[in-house]
Amino acid sequence: MATNRLPVTKTPKVYVGGAFIRSESGRTFPIFEDGKKDGKFFANIPQCTRKDLRNAVEASAKAGPDWARRTPYNRGQILYRLGEMLEARADEMAEAIVRPSGSSKHDAEREVSVSVDRLIYYAGWADKYAQVVGNTNPVAGPFFNFTVPEPMGIVGVICADADPLLGLISQIASVIVSGNTVIALASETEPYPSIVLGEMLATSDLPGGVVNLLTGFRRELLPTFATHTHIRGISAVVGLDERKELSLGAADSVKRLKLRKSEDKLDWYADSAQGVYDIKDFVEFKTTWHPIGV
Repeated sequence: MATNRLPVTKTPKVYVGGAFIRSESGRTFPIFEDGKKDGKFFANIPQCTRKDLRNAVEASAKAGPDWARRTPYNRGQILYRLGEMLEARADEMAEAIVRPSGSSKHDAEREVSVSVDRLIYYAGWADKYAQVVGNTNPVAGPFFNFTVPEPMGIVGVICADADPLLGLISQIASVIVSGNTVIALASETEPYPSIVLGEMLATSDLPGGVVNLLTGFRRELLPTFATHTHIRGISAVVGLDERKELSLGAADSVKRLKLRKSEDKLDWYADSAQGVYDIKDFVEFKTTWHPIGV
């Protein structure tokens, strides 16, 4: 016998250090169906703080050494498996894009499909990029001289508002494939896909702490991203004033920046939005001398 019942409303949480957490401040901000401020309430999203970001840095630091020691082949397998999982739950993710944004189902399905392809693309580079960006250097002497890429460590990712899933995955996958760990601030206007992605990461083979997803406002978190000395690089899609703030903070804390202009219309679907040089942006190079015959 059917009974009338209220649906169980989802309580979104962010994914940090392999666990689901609310903001330490307890603050949230609402999102609405169809992206309308006066529309039907959809969910309360955690409004993460600077303390949440610092906690995420600690989680990344703990996960970093093990992830960097993994073989490139293993990292590629894990990224490929994540692509499999996203493909299997494509309908759920497309719904997570459509309901709070009002975008069409066709566009959402396309975004999920290209996101899967992007994960598979970077999975394929995992055991190949070192041969492309590294080098054997000619020297005048009885030595071999090798230049090899190594991960930088913790990288901050600040996402654009548009294409909230594809942009997020494009920026994350190109960073973690080389052995880095990531703290990502999701789209400010469309954060919900990052919540669902966190749920997928939790059941994937990716170790907890390798990818940490935060939601909230750039104006509150960006200064800490810029100045935290344990964050070694930042990949960000930001406006002019935010670029200045990041540049000044990064200069003081000596970190690498890759800045894209949010006022430009980024095409995450283009072939130019992926490539081995996106991996190269967040690796360091180590040169080794080895005597011949030893």
